[in-house]
Amino acid sequence: MRQPRGLSVVVTSVSNPRIVEARKLGQRKHRERQGRFLVEGLQLLHMALDGGALPLEVFYCPDLFAGTQAPDLLQRMTGAGAAVVEVAPPVLGALSEREEPQGLVAAFALPEGSLDSLDPGATDRGLVVVLDRLQDPGNLGTIIRTADAVGAAAVILIEPCVDPYDPKTVRGSMGSLFNVPVVRTAALPALAGWLRDRGLRVVGADAHLGEEFGDGLLHGGVALVLGNEARGLSPDVRPLVEAWARLPIVGRAESLNVAVAGGVLMYGWLRANRRPL
Repeated sequence: MRQPRGLSVVVTSVSNPRIVEARKLGQRKHRERQGRFLVEGLQLLHMALDGGALPLEVFYCPDLFAGTQAPDLLQRMTGAGAAVVEVAPPVLGALSEREEPQGLVAAFALPEGSLDSLDPGATDRGLVVVLDRLQDPGNLGTIIRTADAVGAAAVILIEPCVDPYDPKTVRGSMGSLFNVPVVRTAALPALAGWLRDRGLRVVGADAHLGEEFGDGLLHGGVALVLGNEARGLSPDVRPLVEAWARLPIVGRAESLNVAVAGGVLMYGWLRANRRPL
C-alpha cells in the first residue's frame, strides 16, 4: 500500500486481505458465509441506497471517476455508515466485472427476508410471483425487473434456485432487486399455508393447460407460479396451483423463455387490475 493523500491509505495490491475477501463474493458460498454481496454501477448503487439497502464497505478509485455522480454516491454511502477503502485502478478492476469500471464497488448486507416478513396489506390484494427452482441468473434478474415494473408485492423463490444476489442477477434486475421483496424458501407446506392465508388465487403458467393469457384469472390478489426453464413446474409444486394460464404459440417455436412468458402474464395481471387514468 502507498499513502499519497494525507492520512488515507490506498490499497495497491489484490493480495490485500480485504480485497481477497471481497473478490470471493463472486461465489455463492462466500456470499452466504460473509453475509454480503457486491454491487457496482452508479445507477444500481443509487437504487440500492434509495431502496434502503445497507452498505457495509465501499471500494473506490478517484482516478476512475467521471463527473460528480460517483463522488456524490461515495458521500452518500459514507454517510450511511459504510467503511471506505481507497484502491488503485488495477485493484478496482479486479473487483469489477465491467469492462470500464466506474470507480465504485460496494458490499451490501444480504437481506434476511422470510414469508412472515412480507407485508400482508400488499400481498393480500396484489401480485406475488412464485418461481419454481429457476437456474438462470439472467432470467431471474429480468423477472425481478418486470415484477418491479408492474408493482408486484413480492417474488418468492422455491429452492434450490439461482442466487438472487449473483452478480448477473443483480445486473439483470437493473436495480429492481432493491425495490421488490425477494424471499427464498424450500418449505412447500409452509408456502402453501402462507398462500392460503393470504387468500391469493394460485395461477400456474403452462404451455398447454388453462385459459389463454389467463383471461378471467388475474383479477385481485394472485400468486403467479412460473416453472423451471427446462422442466416447467415440478410435481411437488403443481398441487399448489388452483388454475392454469397459457400463452398460445401459433408459430413454430417450441416454447417461450420463462422470463418472457412471465412478463406477458404479469402485464396481464396489471391490465386486469389497473384503474383507468
